[in-house]
Amino acid sequence: MSFSKENLTSLIQLAVQHKASDIHIRTNEPPSLRIRGELMEVQSKPLQKADIEDIAKMAINIPEITDKLDELQEYDGGFAIPNLCRIRFNFFRYSEKAGIIFRIVNQTIPTLDELKFPKTLAHIAEQKRGLILVTGATGSGKSTTLAAMIDHINTHRKCHIITIEDPVEYLHTSKKSKISQREIGKDTKDFNIALRSALRQDPDVILIGEMRDPETVQIALKAAETGHVVFSTVHTTNVMATLGRIISMFPAEEQEDVRKRLAVNLFSIVSQRMLKRSDTKGVVIAQEIMVTTPGIKECIMGQEPLARIMDILEEGSGASGNGSQTFDQHIYYLYKHGRISKETAMESVASEANFLQKLSLEDN
Repeated sequence: MSFSKENLTSLIQLAVQHKASDIHIRTNEPPSLRIRGELMEVQSKPLQKADIEDIAKMAINIPEITDKLDELQEYDGGFAIPNLCRIRFNFFRYSEKAGIIFRIVNQTIPTLDELKFPKTLAHIAEQKRGLILVTGATGSGKSTTLAAMIDHINTHRKCHIITIEDPVEYLHTSKKSKISQREIGKDTKDFNIALRSALRQDPDVILIGEMRDPETVQIALKAAETGHVVFSTVHTTNVMATLGRIISMFPAEEQEDVRKRLAVNLFSIVSQRMLKRSDTKGVVIAQEIMVTTPGIKECIMGQEPLARIMDILEEGSGASGNGSQTFDQHIYYLYKHGRISKETAMESVASEANFLQKLSLEDN
């Protein structure tokens, strides 16, 4: 008996009901749901090779690709189930078997306030020019953060927003802004072609799904230099790793020029990771935020040690700062406001000793 569209919809409905972030579908195994960060098996029979093929054909839904499914090694795509959710998926091969990972994307775009993000995120989103990067590991909520920032712009500015995504995840409806969402493979061939074209489409805001290569970085910097604000993501874990990753994309003889251009055009880096909530009913986002200052520009250009950026971020927190903060500062804030447990905080900070010392000083 084939795996039907009704079967697939029921599985996705189950995942949505349990607030799962992902569905893991693997050959000869029952489906698993990622709930609050952990994989939990669905109580059902194992999925056979034919089931995986049926699911892949329904998800991909492009005959010229599904007709040669046996030759397909990996594939990224997305689809929507009306009134339920959007799905981003990846089909892949492993150990001569096939699997599919579904990422569940809520159809409602949360606001920055609903996400309980620092007020600095709204200030960053309101910038009129410069490069703004949201970074983190896979599954850290980068797409949701970007969607909330774009929605903030859409709500408050009369401008043209162009997004270049692979695939489109959150669907935006034009409010004050005009939004043109372009999907790789459907609306354009690749990121670099779309990004070059975007500069001729009278944009105010450009969102690039991911900084994947030096050419993408070069065009994004050019867009920022010509008076646009550019949002993108990088798969790095913190501010320092992000700067290092971008600079190291280029050969040694080009790195000095890239450093100068970054120093002038990089407005902010927001790095994030997910932590378990203290009530165990979900997750919270911890963020390291860099808002570029003259001191940070000196570090990026190499006039000061790059590592000094962390001291500048610490100085930027608090009421008198510019909104910058380190992960440890935000983790401490989340603990003091009861959103994460002491155990989670201790596991997540870079320095347990500094965290305990801060607690001790407050107790005294």
